[in-house]
Amino acid sequence: MTRTARRNRRSLQVAGVGAAALLALSACSSSDSDSSSTTSGSSASGKLSGTVTVFAAASLKESFTTLGKQFEQAHSGTKITFSFGGSDSLAASITGGAPADVFASASPKTMKIVTDAGDASGTPATFVRNQLEIATLPGNPHKIASLKDLTGSDLKVVLCDKQVPCGAAAQKALDTSGLKLTPVSYEQDVKAALTKVELKEADAAVVYKTDVHAAGDKVEGVEFPESADAVNDYPITLLKNARNTGTAKAFIALVRSAEGQKVLAGAGFLKP
Repeated sequence: MTRTARRNRRSLQVAGVGAAALLALSACSSSDSDSSSTTSGSSASGKLSGTVTVFAAASLKESFTTLGKQFEQAHSGTKITFSFGGSDSLAASITGGAPADVFASASPKTMKIVTDAGDASGTPATFVRNQLEIATLPGNPHKIASLKDLTGSDLKVVLCDKQVPCGAAAQKALDTSGLKLTPVSYEQDVKAALTKVELKEADAAVVYKTDVHAAGDKVEGVEFPESADAVNDYPITLLKNARNTGTAKAFIALVRSAEGQKVLAGAGFLKP
């Protein structure tokens, strides 16, 4: 083989090695790009991270706080923050641009405010139901035994505002029974209504069973049959402008899981 031929052969070998190296680098670059394009709220390994902001009906405070702690313990590096209140006020905040990842409402009607505004991502799912109960002073000194008993002029009764799910449900129960009730005040959420009884500023309030359960011995609960006609479904949804979709979806999955349902049932919620 001539010297010129050997030189040409060596040049081809070097060119081949260089091309192989370029292909390898290209493959690594492509792999790195794929692994970095993970869902917001999760790392390349699939580990959840970041903060999730949940707007939830006031009646969910105890159970959601428990679930939030469970979630954080199971996924180090995550943080669940809550804003509890009347569902109508929360819905108005969301449609007004308040930053949130998840919305859990105490009624389909208030959830519809969010979906109609195009602020929900996907279709909301009902995860629990809740039923009304009368909360009275400890020992039930006024011997309240029915919804009709609340119409007595000597009683100070508190209701949730009619725009709030618990207030709308109470009004539905009253309409079904043909009763008229003039409360001493209308409160902006169910916790505020219950607090009036706890502080002995009212003799009774129409709230949810879950709130009576959470209050312990601070109040006494009285069931009434008309409540069966005013049971509220609770829907939950991921919000369109969620900043941490991966972790938010995982929290919703916990709420709807057997583990989450166990916590909610323990708080007095009914199965969806």
